[in-house]
Amino acid sequence: MHEVTSFPHDVREDHHVWIPLSDGTRLGARIWRPVDSDENPVPSVLEFIPYRKGDFTAVRDSIHHPYLAGHGYAAVRVDLRGSGESDGVLTGEYLEQELQDAEEVLAWIADQDWCTGRTGMMGISWGGFNALQVAARRPESLGAIVSVCSSDDRYADDVHYMGGCLLGDNLSWASTMFAYNSCPPDPAIVGEDWRRMWHERLHGSGLWLQDWLEHQRRDEFWRHASVCENYADVACPVLAVSGWADGYSNAVFRMLAELDVPRKGLIGPWSHKYPHLGQPGPAIGFLQEMVRWWDHFLKDVDNGVLDEPMLRTWMQDSVPPSTAYEERPGRWVGEPSWPSPHVTSARYGLAPHRILPAGENSETDEALHVESPLSVGQFAGKWCSYNAPPDLPYDQREEDGGSLVFDSDVLTERCEILGSPAVHLEFTVDRPVAMVAARLSDVAPDGRATRVTYGLLNLTHRDGHDTPERLEPGERYRVTVHLNGVAQAFPPGHRIRLSLSTSYWPLAWPPPESARLTVFLASSALTLPLRDAGEGDDVAPRPFDEPEGAVPLPTTVLRPGEQKWNVVRDLIDYHSALEVVKDSGTERMDDTGLEVTKRAEERYSSQRDDFTSVRGEVAWTIGFTRDDWRVRTETRTVLTSTRTEFLLHAELDAYEGGERVVSLNWNTAIPRDLV
Repeated sequence: MHEVTSFPHDVREDHHVWIPLSDGTRLGARIWRPVDSDENPVPSVLEFIPYRKGDFTAVRDSIHHPYLAGHGYAAVRVDLRGSGESDGVLTGEYLEQELQDAEEVLAWIADQDWCTGRTGMMGISWGGFNALQVAARRPESLGAIVSVCSSDDRYADDVHYMGGCLLGDNLSWASTMFAYNSCPPDPAIVGEDWRRMWHERLHGSGLWLQDWLEHQRRDEFWRHASVCENYADVACPVLAVSGWADGYSNAVFRMLAELDVPRKGLIGPWSHKYPHLGQPGPAIGFLQEMVRWWDHFLKDVDNGVLDEPMLRTWMQDSVPPSTAYEERPGRWVGEPSWPSPHVTSARYGLAPHRILPAGENSETDEALHVESPLSVGQFAGKWCSYNAPPDLPYDQREEDGGSLVFDSDVLTERCEILGSPAVHLEFTVDRPVAMVAARLSDVAPDGRATRVTYGLLNLTHRDGHDTPERLEPGERYRVTVHLNGVAQAFPPGHRIRLSLSTSYWPLAWPPPESARLTVFLASSALTLPLRDAGEGDDVAPRPFDEPEGAVPLPTTVLRPGEQKWNVVRDLIDYHSALEVVKDSGTERMDDTGLEVTKRAEERYSSQRDDFTSVRGEVAWTIGFTRDDWRVRTETRTVLTSTRTEFLLHAELDAYEGGERVVSLNWNTAIPRDLV
């Protein structure tokens, strides 16, 4: 990324500003704006997230908010109620209180002398979610949003559940927020009240994992703030952005198809990152793209932003399997609309261990069976790649050993897909609760298999996520498993592989017991969204600028971090585990002198093929030090299950100086609801 030191506008920064709300709560803000904005007001862009503007996101914020301010905007970064230095307690995601607060913050911003009264919202992940959700509430000043790595569907397409299956990232993410919510405000800003505020959070934030486990099907808990419930609520322009290594690419396709506002989609090769910091590369000049977006919709500049293709995406070329890539080879392609006239659906029948040529079906009603070991999934990577530590799927051959595998003939010409593949199955199972994981891989001539995309379905959710029903063993059912959308090219000489398994741990929590899946081939098929490799390339999208950003805040590394991703197998007692360490080390914020330590350890284990032995454990340590102020919190979350219940244990210990000042424990059992 090129560090920009000179902008069209000189920038002033207000390191901390209190924004008052109507109930007396104060939210902490950091504001960057042109120095002359008091005399020459500018539009404003809000990022509203719970990740601590003073430390956790301070470096990232310093890259893009001053850049926006330097191009004529007031960039306002606000911590949610109960996070950072903001008053209150944060007790959940996207609560009604949060969205009301966002509306009040926008109104406050619009009323400032330095603001023209026109606002936008931006954000990645949480901030992308609430930008969409606030847009659906239509606040008066809000003129456009940029939503990165987010979803319009909180149940079916978020970190909690996928296809009705409980995701391992649900535990990981809940544990992250459990740790973050235990952090104190900074005494240098809130003064002596910091200890009362801290203890209020420690005792009041609650155990979010329990809330999420108590809602295992799509209900009102998840419908709240899911924009897909009524796309017509969104009335302002939307730039929807994601990456193929991210967990949220599907939402871009849905929003392009369903929203009825000016909208554009952008999907690169990236993980869960802003595109100007995109990994795997190539990163792009995304801040320039945002400036063009805001210029058009908040300043009425006729800059042709709506003349771009509706969808710009990175068509990925074939690569060997790896848990991390610096760059993904490929090219940018543009689609004039979505669904695209350049993409057609092709149906491929299935024969014993073969994907038949397009249009052909199996001539006999032959059946194949699979009952996967719990080890299938150890090379799946994370549901959502954060690119630290390397967390992309590895070579699928070992996974395929416990799966039902279908290979295409060797390709004689390049094949490109863009969109969501689907697997149509007629099947029986021998248990009342079962799942299927479907994986699509690119198989090289030497046999190495790179996973391209995948999908999950809890088969009790075959008729919808609202009303799951037990399976009758031996009864035939038909389902469609939708795989994550992707843009991928398969070269000549390679094969396309479809793999089906009945477990995918630890990416997804396994069913209560091992199940045998029988697939009837005559009425089963694979559908691929084929893109004509040359169609539309004569109107390829405008080349992106090189990535730019403001000079990041200076920090000093006091202790280097550590990253691990180990698969462990004990062949004495047949114990298997995936062990992950995500340690950011200790870093000093040079502008404030605050030293921050963050370390997370995750362990996902099982024994033999005992589905009741599955265990997930996540432990976090977060510490803050400045002069003689020293605090630390340690959290631990453990999730296990029986055939009928999820068993949740959690611990929270908080230390001031060397003394433990709070120790809390949770133990609860939650009935399994056909999961």
